Amino acid sequence: MLFSSFVAARYLKPKRTFVSIITVISILGVALGVWLLAVVIAVFTGYGERIKESILGFEPHLVLKTGGIVENWPEAYEKVKEVEGVTSVTPFVAGQVVMQVTNARGTFRQAPMIRGILPPEGAELERMRNKLAQTNDPKFPGDPLKTIPRGDFDVSDFYSAVIGDGLADANGITVGDTILLYSPSDFDAIMNSLEQVENSASDDDRKEGLNEIREMTAPQEVTVTGIFDSGHWDFDSNIVFLHLETAQVLYNFDLEECHGIAVRTNDGFQANEFKEKFYRFLPQQYLVLTWMEMHKLIFDAVAAERQAMYLILFMIMIVGGFCIMNTMITVTFQKRSEIGLMKALGAREGQVAWVFLFQGILVGLVGVIVGLLMAQLTLYFRNDMAGFIGKNFGVDIFSAEIYKVDGGLPAQQTLRDLIIISTGAFVACIVASVIPAMIAASLQPAKALRSE
Repeated sequence: MLFSSFVAARYLKPKRTFVSIITVISILGVALGVWLLAVVIAVFTGYGERIKESILGFEPHLVLKTGGIVENWPEAYEKVKEVEGVTSVTPFVAGQVVMQVTNARGTFRQAPMIRGILPPEGAELERMRNKLAQTNDPKFPGDPLKTIPRGDFDVSDFYSAVIGDGLADANGITVGDTILLYSPSDFDAIMNSLEQVENSASDDDRKEGLNEIREMTAPQEVTVTGIFDSGHWDFDSNIVFLHLETAQVLYNFDLEECHGIAVRTNDGFQANEFKEKFYRFLPQQYLVLTWMEMHKLIFDAVAAERQAMYLILFMIMIVGGFCIMNTMITVTFQKRSEIGLMKALGAREGQVAWVFLFQGILVGLVGVIVGLLMAQLTLYFRNDMAGFIGKNFGVDIFSAEIYKVDGGLPAQQTLRDLIIISTGAFVACIVASVIPAMIAASLQPAKALRSE
């Protein structure tokens, strides 16, 4: 074995020959495959984890629904609150409204989603406060590290609202501004009233009908008390938090009616276990959804793309394996006489075969190490590189609007991925060495030395 490894190292010793150039190219082929696969899989893993963090840090872990309006939420609310491990429970009213904003930039109208909740308290309030967007501290205008929150997460007042920073920045909204919310639930009543006005027999009836319509279309006026940043672009650009009763008014609900009950637990990854507990005591009409089920499409899409990248980029390693095979077949024919001499002097076929197998092992080992080092450097400077490409070539590599998360290009490496990538590349190199090794081992000494 020492003999085989010694000869293999001698064959790979850098010389100014064509074979040495091919050997370097083979190593680079393996290194590029490992580098690309390690970087891309780390980015996909980081992207998936960042989505999980933004959802788990902001969204409820479980939601209780009935397929329609929950008509007596206090009954289920009290039962769920008593379950061990449940940290917060709130009924909610969620739906689309028409929002109107008037400021120095003009008048804007959008259709965000409202989420009416009970005002959070204690640890839940602190958690939501940690999601507030930050802005530069006016006391330290030149220091980007000195920041203060944009308001407070305060929906204790019936006329207060907390909105996402994407929604706020797009419409020029700041803390203290007033926004108008129009309920979509009034549209049917408005259309019916308009028909009655059109068919009115007298002017007095028309005036009375128009006054009723004005009352129906009177918006809910709320003041922005805080601006949050969940880290998830969809949430930040589309959600307005209100007091539960304000949302109930907008949707013409009674005080005991809501769309569902949101539950947070001490461990979001145990949501399925809590789901089973809830089903034991909840009435039959209730449906319990976990955060994984509510966002299943997102996670399935990320997982599918990640697997596709594994398969596509692994092809680069196979190309590197063909380069290694080509190199060693070339070496085999260039070293025919030396192989014949070794066998004539008593080298066994297995020893000759191991010479070329060791070449594949050395090339694979060096390629994997170089590729992993390149991947670590790329991941460490990924945001700098993305910024440079965006600035000079106008390419936004990781758009928050497209990928729905902010905070720069995500990346997270796992030991499992590194082992799979390294082992896969290493095995590809060894397999590529088998054919040249068999060719070399099968050479007959007499035929190999005949030309000498």
